[in-house]
Amino acid sequence: MSGSSPAARLQQLFEGHRLTPTQRRIAHCMVRRAADAPFLSSVELAELAGVSQPSVTRFAVALGFDGYPALRRHLREVAPADAEQEDAGETYNEYQQAVRAEIENLQHLSDLLADPGPVERAGRLLAGSRPLPVLGLRAASSQARGFGYFAAKVHPDVRVLDEGGSTLLDRIDSARRAGATALMCFALPRHPKECVEALAYAGEQGFTVVTVADSAFAPVAKHSDLLLPAAIGSGLSFDTVCAPMLLGRVLLEAMCDELPDAQARLEEFDVRAAARGLFVE
Repeated sequence: MSGSSPAARLQQLFEGHRLTPTQRRIAHCMVRRAADAPFLSSVELAELAGVSQPSVTRFAVALGFDGYPALRRHLREVAPADAEQEDAGETYNEYQQAVRAEIENLQHLSDLLADPGPVERAGRLLAGSRPLPVLGLRAASSQARGFGYFAAKVHPDVRVLDEGGSTLLDRIDSARRAGATALMCFALPRHPKECVEALAYAGEQGFTVVTVADSAFAPVAKHSDLLLPAAIGSGLSFDTVCAPMLLGRVLLEAMCDELPDAQARLEEFDVRAAARGLFVE
């Protein structure tokens, strides 16, 4: 981390940790005050973030430190690298830092995809399931809907499960009775208990579960037959999820490669769309 800015190093420290909304507020405050962060007391940081002092202590423990003093010592140890960054003239505001963090997440995803085997296996599983249920609750619901929207253009029967409640397991049962063999899941923090329970149930019913999650250690991991990790950004008040979205598109491509009539379906849709005047050129 020695070649990055103070704020970027802080973001790297926070990445991969599941933080509560209060803890994210503290993290966000530290990124905004990156130059001062190694020298702030727990009381000062609590006042700046608008939280209690015990919340700062719990935040440090959540990052893996014995307490806030240990976190501050760690920050001071890496602080000398700031001079290199200042000499380079590279300073970024909090919005730029969020973008740069996402660029790093995408680079990690690119490295992961150097081995296409897991994605290709996922493509075969998804293409072979008729119907194909796609699960995503709360923060992940938009990922599920987006995937389902495009998948439906090439797959004959896609069923998006983006709402919880008492009927969720009924819909999983319905898909299974109709012949579904695989279930696609998008799982993002904070992970809903209902999503974990739904995946456990799907496994009991014989589904092969393919999951895109923020980490290989996410709570859904033990209920996933094939988990593909894609890191999220946590530098802003709300997570940024460029890598999971792109991984979803990669899975769509892999699925299309396994559907012999995918291209014909896309061309047929284009013809119908043109005849109905659906889009403005």
